[in-house]
Amino acid sequence: MPTTTPDTGTLYVVATPIGNLEEITPRAVRILTEVDLIACEDTRHTRKLINHLQITTPLTSYYREKEQYKAELLLQQLQNGVQIALVSDAGTPCISDPGSVLVRQARGAGIPVVPVSGPSALITAISVAGLEQSGFFFAGFPPSKKKARKDFFKQHAALPCPLIFYESPHRIQTSLLDAMFALGDRQAQLFRELTKVHEEHRQGTLSELSQSCAGKNRGEFVVIVDGAELTAPDKPEDIDELILWYRDQQNVSLKKAVQQIAADLDIPRTKIYQRALTLWKTGPTDPER
Repeated sequence: MPTTTPDTGTLYVVATPIGNLEEITPRAVRILTEVDLIACEDTRHTRKLINHLQITTPLTSYYREKEQYKAELLLQQLQNGVQIALVSDAGTPCISDPGSVLVRQARGAGIPVVPVSGPSALITAISVAGLEQSGFFFAGFPPSKKKARKDFFKQHAALPCPLIFYESPHRIQTSLLDAMFALGDRQAQLFRELTKVHEEHRQGTLSELSQSCAGKNRGEFVVIVDGAELTAPDKPEDIDELILWYRDQQNVSLKKAVQQIAADLDIPRTKIYQRALTLWKTGPTDPER
């Protein structure tokens, strides 16, 4: 058992398989075997895993609707020296799954919190998505209510990087349609049943993917939507407009603007400077420019 602080237990945040049971790490198996208690979303679900692994550690439920209440009970046990492992139904806890309340309370009480890394549907999908950018935005699950869900997608419409979210099987088609109306009919990727026998990866526009999800669906989805296209604003051709464009839109100094305009128009800086100096004073300017 890893070292703990005197008289208290340790909270282990343990990643478990998202599908294929071979993905659990030897460290995770050891921790789940050695702790005094496993806190899980659904004891019936986790029971199947620990039975498969021949682990006999007791289970206790820790689910969203009772998270605050159960966190307080588990914190008391940790303070009394009980060693606890926190797991979700699949993947890494606290990523769109319960756990963050208990983690915050444990840290606030000086309880050691130790991550035991492993599978995550988010990272698994990204690893095979072939994204050209290294950055992305993970938004978790969209709201279940229609208006809130539409607002959710509108709020992320301008993101220049891929938008990634999870969705349940019974809401996937509606969410894809809401995303299309808010974001436009962008290219997207859909992942389902990752690491399982019926693993599926679909690509297409949001409208195409929505049509492919008509009817009954099984398994949670990971959705990756292309980011918004960035279009550079056209530079004005008129010298006066160009001066004001550099001042108001590009946030550069007067000196830098004159240099850029001279290069843009291939004319001497001296012919631009006096006019730029006059126009620069017609609006608010940075005193350091």
